[in-house]
Order: sequence, then structure tokens, then C-alpha cells
Amino acid sequence: MVNVFIIGSKGIPAKYGGFETFVEYLTKRKVSEDITYHVSCLGENNDEFYYNNARCFNIKVPDVGSAKAVFYDLLSLRECIRYIKENNLTNSIVYILACRIGPFFAFYKKQLEKMGVKVFVNPDGHEWKRSKWNYWIKRYWKFSERLMVKHADLLVCDSRGIESYIQDEYRQYRPKTTFIAYGADVKESLLANDDLKLVDWYRQHQVKPFEYYLIVGRFVPENNYELMIREFMASNTKKDLVIISNVEQNAFYQQLLERTKFDLDPRIKFVGTVYDQELLKKIREQAYGYLHGHEVGGTNPSLLEALASTKINLLLDVVFNKEVGADGAVYFTKEQGSLSQLINRTDQYDQGQIGLLGKKAKNRIVSEYSWNKIVSEYERLFLES
Repeated sequence: MVNVFIIGSKGIPAKYGGFETFVEYLTKRKVSEDITYHVSCLGENNDEFYYNNARCFNIKVPDVGSAKAVFYDLLSLRECIRYIKENNLTNSIVYILACRIGPFFAFYKKQLEKMGVKVFVNPDGHEWKRSKWNYWIKRYWKFSERLMVKHADLLVCDSRGIESYIQDEYRQYRPKTTFIAYGADVKESLLANDDLKLVDWYRQHQVKPFEYYLIVGRFVPENNYELMIREFMASNTKKDLVIISNVEQNAFYQQLLERTKFDLDPRIKFVGTVYDQELLKKIREQAYGYLHGHEVGGTNPSLLEALASTKINLLLDVVFNKEVGADGAVYFTKEQGSLSQLINRTDQYDQGQIGLLGKKAKNRIVSEYSWNKIVSEYERLFLES
């Protein structure tokens, strides 16, 4: 029996982002009876519970501002060590999602080594490049990443681009890496076309099925909202641009408004967030096209979901997006006119072109990014390590 302790996600049931969804599917679709999962969950108490046949343990963390995630990972790791010792577990792996605790990692790693516990790390994307962090936090992220790469037994990269970066950037440590992608579900939405939930959503936002381009993602500068909005406004399309994001009336929003004057274009529609997953899937399926401007590393879950659901996917031409989309998408650059001209062209696609592109996109997910494939590869890794 292999005991796999997963820390670094906010836990399951998944209510948040990519890592949480990953842990949800990894536990829900478990096949092997020789693996027991132990999942750290951010909680209001320190209770234990079972979900998807995984032992989940809550970690209550003091509210210490931006350092809360670091404290959470450290307290989770200490709890893993305590549990392994107390229960005399002899075949254990600790899998840490993201590189938040680098400066403290070597101390705990020595304890785990003495106990015969292997430590795997998922380095995620280029967190140190994200614009939301100030200079000092960016420096901390980069320093932390370096120390976690240095001391990890194995780095599990969900993007070949990130794996290449780790091997090149930290070659002095000779890091041991492997690639296992993130997953997506290709099942169609359970909602019917005339479901009141869907009809009301369209009515509320004055949008028509297959008459809109869609963006889904965090409302941050590195996702290139300004570029996509500016280029969309310069296009000739009569369709809307529907933006599903956690938009707040903050400095970035005001800056975007002042620079682009998108409020003067009735096609641009910020519609807030959609937490109902079946509704969101249906909105993806009925989008004419999907725009993806992410460029800060890693395999992006919203891109996989778009390829699984939307027929025309227009992606920013960076290595991470091309790795995922391959010939199942069309690409634009940051050059002025690149995206607006691409939108004008895709507007003219006939049903044959749309159908072929959609088929290629879905095939990319089925062949390379299905959850069954991802879960199988993880189970093989845990059992053979």
C-alpha cells in the first residue's frame, strides 16, 4: 500500500481552481486499490473526514495576510510528518503542489528522508512573473522555486514547456523531472438548449447562442485582456465578446477602461463569474469562438476546457498554448492587427471548417488530456516510485 499525501491545494470537494479540480479527479477516478490518498484541506477546524474514499484532514491557519498560503503548506507538511510517524507508515509519498515553502523545505526534507518518505513537487507555472505580486514577493517566489527544485526527489511538470524551463534554469541541481499533463472532461453539458437557467442567463446579458466570442479567466494583466479587447474592438465582427471573470472595479479595470474605452462598444460584455459548472460548460459549447491570452506558463485548465467544448479556439502564440492546442486551434500574436484580422477570418468560416477545427480540438483532449489518462499516469508513478 502506498500512502500519498497531497498538500498545496485548498482541498476537496473542489470549490476553487486548477489544483483543487486536479485533486478532485485524482481521488474520484482512482482505480488502484494499492493507493491511499491523504488530502490537506484549508478549514475552520482541524477535523478529519472522508471524501472520494480519500482521508481529508483540515488545517486551520491563522489569518496572516499574503503569507497565509505559506503557513498553510508548512502546517500541512508538519501534520503529514506527525501522521506518518504516529501510524508507522513505511511506504509514503508527499506530493506538494506549487513552490511556496522553499526557504523552509530543506529542514522538513531531512526529517522525511530519515523516515524514508519521498517528496514530489509540482512547480506549477511561472508564479514569480505574475503582475499581482510586488517586487519582493516575486523575488520570494523565484527563490522559493529554486530551493524546492534543489531538494525535491522528483518534479512533476504539467507542461513540457515548464519541464524544459526547470531543466534549463536549474541544471546545476540536475533535477529529476517527469511530465504528466493536467486533465479535462469532454462530456457535454447536461443542460438542454431550452433549460431556463441557460435561457435566463442569455436574456440577462443580452447574448444569443453562437453569436459571441468568449473569454474565461482570472482578471489579471498577464492574461492580456487589454490586447484582446483592443483587437476585438478593431475587428469587423457583429458578434459580442463575453468576458467571464472575477472583475472588480479596481485599478486594473479603470486603467483598461481609460485605455480602451470599451464601455463605448456595446459588443464588449463583462458578465461576472459563473460558478455553475454545467451552465459554464454550456456557455462554452455555444460560444462561436474562444479567446485565450494567457502567457505565464504551464498548462492552463480554462484552455483545456475550451478545447473540450468550443469549436473555434483563438490562442496567443506562446509555447505553452501551442503545446496544448497544436493543430486544434488558430493563433494570434501581440502584433497590432494580428487578432483583429484573425477574428475577421474566423467570422467567415463555413460549417465544414468549424466542424473540422472543433473535431481536432476535442481529439487533442481525448488523446492527450483526458482525466482517465492523467489519473492512470499518476497511479503508475506513485506505485512504481
